[in-house]
Amino acid sequence: MQTSTNSDKKLKIAMLGHKRIPSREGGVEIVVEALSSRMVGRGHKVTCYNRGGHHVSGGEYDREYEKRYRGIRLKKALTIDKKGFAAFTASISAAFCTMFGSFDVVHFHAEGPCIACFLPKITGKRVVATIHGLDHKRAKWGRLAKAVIMGGEKNAVKYADEIIVLSEGVKKYFLDTYGRETVLIPNGITKPDLEEADIIKDKWKLKKDDYILFLGRLVPEKGVHYLIEAYKGLETDKKLVIAGGSSDTTEYMEELKALAENNKNIIFTGFIQGSTLDELYSNAYVYVLPSDLEGMPLSLLEAMSYGNCCLTSDIEECAAVIKDYGMTFKAGNIEDLQEKLNTLINRPEIIEEYKVNAADYIISKYNWEDVTDRTLELYRGNKGFV
Repeated sequence: MQTSTNSDKKLKIAMLGHKRIPSREGGVEIVVEALSSRMVGRGHKVTCYNRGGHHVSGGEYDREYEKRYRGIRLKKALTIDKKGFAAFTASISAAFCTMFGSFDVVHFHAEGPCIACFLPKITGKRVVATIHGLDHKRAKWGRLAKAVIMGGEKNAVKYADEIIVLSEGVKKYFLDTYGRETVLIPNGITKPDLEEADIIKDKWKLKKDDYILFLGRLVPEKGVHYLIEAYKGLETDKKLVIAGGSSDTTEYMEELKALAENNKNIIFTGFIQGSTLDELYSNAYVYVLPSDLEGMPLSLLEAMSYGNCCLTSDIEECAAVIKDYGMTFKAGNIEDLQEKLNTLINRPEIIEEYKVNAADYIISKYNWEDVTDRTLELYRGNKGFV
């Protein structure tokens, strides 16, 4: 790794663009917490600007506002808590605050919040942007929201000192579209402890290896509708567990429940976290991620870290992670998804073959300590490691 004369300097870092930490409302929140907590552990000072308003999966998941979490300083950004306004207003107000804070680096997360990345540049801050995915392609956004997101993308290109991307596909997009070089630093994962089916047995009568699992946000680009359609055509006693909450809108969730047609073997758990999440990952027969669009799917890293056999769509962002340690189907192709599921259900020896090496492979390749090292070096302007 290339180092510089200021490599030992402790940095003052601001992070914004996420909803809030601690939270599992999305992959961005998991990334921000993972990076921030590790940076604090190395002696750096990190301030995270949390969005105001309610948890996207319902007020019952709201937490009392904290000023510190795992050594991270938490600030609540001024937020208009209405669909389409929350992210925009929180990003603008947080970015404005960073202008006058004594920060060395301001790190923006996601395309939309980057609309405000010019503000800390005015007062001489170093600005880094992480593009977690091409958000303007997400189906949930209307015309105005997409315009703001595209504005954020263009401002990142124009004003950010460095842009981090999570996949080769997005790296190529920025080079082809804007002629802008970016730095590929993927997400990380930590080795989890496997848990026996206890909570999930009491709540949903789930036992080890008797269910197919999807776990993630319920938004159209995740392709859960393909999974339900494919499952309905299977002859199996295995249940289908759809674990996750809606994001910003309940319309897609309602569509999925209608598609399930009150099938008792299709279980919607709602938003889950903590021990329940651990148990669902630990005891699944197969994990399925049927996405049309991803940045870098943290849920896939998590599922593999628990030693799961994983079946994903063949989009580049998923295929690059899973490689030969899982199975893919043609994105958007219900028949191919159904065929692959049928194969895995009827040939458990294939499941076991994938499970043997999945966890060791994913944990060794995607390590949060390495991700933190590389991000800190980028903060200091060192790119020789890339």
